Amino acid sequence: MDFTIASILGLDGITNGAIYALVAIALVLVFAVTRIVFIPQGEYVAFGALTMALFQEGRVPGTVWLLLLMAALATAMDVTQALRDRWAPARLGRELLRNGVLPALAAGSVIVLAPGKPPLLVQAALTLALVTPMGPLVYRLAFRSLADSSVLVLLIVSVGVHFALTGLGLLFFGAEGFRNPPFWDERFSVGALAITGQTLIIFGVSAALIVGLFVFFDRTLSGKALRATSVNRTGARLMGISTDGAGTLSFTMAAFIGALSGLLIGPSTTVYYDSGFLIGLKGFVAAVFAGLTSFPLALAGAVGVGLIESFGSFWASAFKEVIVFTAILPVLLWRSFIDADHEEH
Repeated sequence: MDFTIASILGLDGITNGAIYALVAIALVLVFAVTRIVFIPQGEYVAFGALTMALFQEGRVPGTVWLLLLMAALATAMDVTQALRDRWAPARLGRELLRNGVLPALAAGSVIVLAPGKPPLLVQAALTLALVTPMGPLVYRLAFRSLADSSVLVLLIVSVGVHFALTGLGLLFFGAEGFRNPPFWDERFSVGALAITGQTLIIFGVSAALIVGLFVFFDRTLSGKALRATSVNRTGARLMGISTDGAGTLSFTMAAFIGALSGLLIGPSTTVYYDSGFLIGLKGFVAAVFAGLTSFPLALAGAVGVGLIESFGSFWASAFKEVIVFTAILPVLLWRSFIDADHEEH
């Protein structure tokens, strides 16, 4: 391997690592706030890419019907719980607006606009509008009533949600794979490297989102509420912070990040209904490197995963996935030593 090949592999690894970083950050966010190891995060990535692909064909994406199904179930749960617990009309109205009306408006807009093949950026915005509401709906349907359960129970439910979303993905999108056109198809030469416009977009969007999250958590009241909830759920509740609201917001942000990741990765690889599982697992490896608590370490771990995958595919392409997932073993051993040292002190 010479320097040119190493540079090409390094660029490819960092590009993939930027995508895995977004997935890892979403996993860290959800776990820190809700204690949920959110295995289905990769499904948002796949749904984002597949939704965009169907927009390209002028078809109404299956995401519309999936979103409407989830909204109908959440609305039924809200009405039933409101009658049982005698909610105030204002609270019921807020829940119905978030879980029923807004998803229905997003779905209706797509049904009207999709056949006309709107511009690429409009398609991207509609994709985000469809996939992002799935976050709070998944939280409402599967996790909110179990918010105070043990981590093991939440993990088991998370596995069930993953299988459910994968099956629904097959139902609404089919088994066919799709690859999207790049948002920017220019190519730039830097020495021996050929950098595409799509690669620059991936770097730019990933960096902007990471900076935006830093500002959100450091400067905004909602961000500080999420940080407080992640540090101490009971203390946050005593200070008047709604843990239900924090969970809903964290799932909304995770769905947005997942959909955005799908838009970025769609032009780089063919995406199938079940592709999100491997993407989510690689993000999970990066999140484990961070102990599911640190955003900067998750970013570093994601870049490491991308580089391991890239160079592993060069040396042994048939075993690149094995190499990536085997890398989690020394990370787990390292984390166990760190945790044991903290307990001693």
